[in-house]
Amino acid sequence: MSRLLVKGGRVVDPSQGIDRALDVLLEDGKVEKLAPRIPARGAELIEAGGLVVCPGFIDIHTHLREPGREDKETIASGTRAAAAGGFTAVCAMPNTHPVNDTAGITRAIVEKARAEGSVRVYPIGAITRGQLGEELAEFGDLQEAGCVAFSDDGKPVASARMMRRALEYARTFGLVLIDHCEEPTLAEKACMNEGPVSTVLGLRGAPAAGEAIMVERDVLLAELTGGRVHIAHLSAAASLDAVRRGKARGVKVTAEVTPHHLFLTDEAVRETVDDKHVEYDQAAFGIVGLETAVPLCLDRLVGAGLVELSQLVALLSTNPARVLGLAGGTLAPGSPADLTLLDLTKRRTVDPARFESRSRNTPFGGLALRGWPAATIVAGRVAWKAS
Repeated sequence: MSRLLVKGGRVVDPSQGIDRALDVLLEDGKVEKLAPRIPARGAELIEAGGLVVCPGFIDIHTHLREPGREDKETIASGTRAAAAGGFTAVCAMPNTHPVNDTAGITRAIVEKARAEGSVRVYPIGAITRGQLGEELAEFGDLQEAGCVAFSDDGKPVASARMMRRALEYARTFGLVLIDHCEEPTLAEKACMNEGPVSTVLGLRGAPAAGEAIMVERDVLLAELTGGRVHIAHLSAAASLDAVRRGKARGVKVTAEVTPHHLFLTDEAVRETVDDKHVEYDQAAFGIVGLETAVPLCLDRLVGAGLVELSQLVALLSTNPARVLGLAGGTLAPGSPADLTLLDLTKRRTVDPARFESRSRNTPFGGLALRGWPAATIVAGRVAWKAS
């Protein structure tokens, strides 16, 4: 029997309305008890005085790239990065090679994660075969193999008829579709947001309307079908408005936003245009984010007084678990013993050379931030601890 006592921390658990000093006893991979003073008899001890203790953070949009693109990331390196970033679970997008559109690939990911993963890995299956938008994947087989949602990831489901069928099909399994909302003809060959900066730099931009058009469509189709849709990396005000109006009508729609969309604008391209060592419009999209997301949010949102700490914990833990129906997001007795410990006073500079991820591509290198993960506990065992 394994027992771990996290002692003396400030427990913040929005799912239970808790924000006070408590000990947390973990036993055999589950939360056993929360109380002001729990004896440490027979338990490994973690002194959490001065730290915040939260339900484990969950990233529902992660690119692990294995199988097939291990040159970019692996399950081992990506989950180490997640643990170092304070995440106890990640949902792996299907942009593997081959695409995760069959049960065999899903099972391979699950087995590799069980053998080499530092945190929990939940596969997301493709909506269409090969992410080509032409034929639906077998959702039932993918769910049985371990998929918790479906997405064509970096590719929008361009056909409204295909999206409707996918929403209807996913509804029979009680699962959500995650859509990359981008009207393809408006975004064609674009490499940044359309606006004054793209004009000055001579780069082709995609208008915010291209995202909002697809969000509006998906909200309407979710309303039509009764299905559930989650909008990936929302970045436009009109898109947010569409989601809010849909929610007000009772549509089953949720959304996510990335830290770089929160904290950067297209003005940043003036400073980063050469960072990928090729012409900017030829560079691949994307940045590394698992190891900077939490400190960015602690420093720029909580530290700035824009978001309460309990709200941030809900956004990073309780809500992701609810959106995808995952275990976790709470420290209620009997729940998974997945915890994120935070040091709100720690100051550190983002150093890409120290990343666990195989990627070093970040616009935040050299940025001094206050508030960092202190430890990550998965299934009652320490997966990572700050040195």
